[in-house]
Amino acid sequence: MHFGLNEEQEMIVSTVRSFVENEIYPHEAVVERTGEVPPDVAQAIKQKTIDLGFYACNFPESVGGAGLSHLEFALVERELGRGSMALNHFFGRPQNILMACKEDQIERYLTPAIRGEKMDALAMTEPDAGSDVRGMKCSAKRDGGDWVLNGTKHFISGADHADFVIVFVATGEDDTPHGPKKRITTFLVDRGTPGFTIRDGYKSVSHRGYKNMILEFDNCRLPDAQVLGEVDGGFAVMNEWLYATRITVATMSVGRARRCFDMALNYAAERKQFGQQIGKYQGISFQLADMITEIDAAEHLTMAAAWRLDQGLPANREIASAKLYASEMLARVTDATLQIFGGMGLMDDFPIERFWRDARVERIWDGTSEIQRHIISRDLLRPLGA
Repeated sequence: MHFGLNEEQEMIVSTVRSFVENEIYPHEAVVERTGEVPPDVAQAIKQKTIDLGFYACNFPESVGGAGLSHLEFALVERELGRGSMALNHFFGRPQNILMACKEDQIERYLTPAIRGEKMDALAMTEPDAGSDVRGMKCSAKRDGGDWVLNGTKHFISGADHADFVIVFVATGEDDTPHGPKKRITTFLVDRGTPGFTIRDGYKSVSHRGYKNMILEFDNCRLPDAQVLGEVDGGFAVMNEWLYATRITVATMSVGRARRCFDMALNYAAERKQFGQQIGKYQGISFQLADMITEIDAAEHLTMAAAWRLDQGLPANREIASAKLYASEMLARVTDATLQIFGGMGLMDDFPIERFWRDARVERIWDGTSEIQRHIISRDLLRPLGA
């Protein structure tokens, strides 16, 4: 691994950081207060991202993306992590699994998503199937030449703005030595398709304005042309997505932690108690030392995982480690920042309490901390037959 960034990578970091500070920060207070992103603000962010050439930067140049490497895209996500997720959503990064589109799907979904003409959302989680993906009840059955979908998905981020959703459903079941195992297929479903409804989800204390929605399928009929990838091949598609999204959680956790740390550091250098800056007391200065050490460690772990993907090396355990450590690090850093700010940290005069609330969900979505520990331990023990 090379730990230094080249000139182009430094420019990526500088450009995205400037974008976040100038185009995202000024709107955060309104989104936090109202729980909504004004449509004109959303459109402005999207258009400026397109003008900069960063829209769909996670896609290869061959299909119209910016062709960033995994490491370079991780740098983009790290800088976006400094800002509101509700606003950063419009710095478009379509789901990477749209690369599985074929034939007419390319012009209907992939190309418009990369151009910013359509937005997508991914639907996997259900009321009774979160970490237990194979426990999903949403299903599709053959009926003539079509598929008929029934069931419910919830906690679906971005579906309020989506023109279409990428949905995972059960399409059969196999008997295995470990019991029945569901087969999963991925479908592309357009907003407005008969039998498909998007409705408001739950009110969350984390990432206000970045809404979660409930999707309902009631005898929703789809032709074979809406299958993404292969029938019963949904797990292969799913794993591609999980790699990318778990690195995203890790990198954004690092970016948000650095923003918190900068605020804590400056506050400790300015705030006076008992006649001197509070940063001069070991009770504060040692917390700062621990915070920056953990942030740096999380960043190195995350960038190493992205680098392994670029080298074509196995990275399942490394990605799980990065997601686990970075998300838990963010919780500790935001809590320590709030403690350094004292009572003011809980007031909405500062964004500290927001960072603290937002941090909590990172250990849950895209694979809980427990799931990451399971992946890591399984990777270590399986080669030994345990």
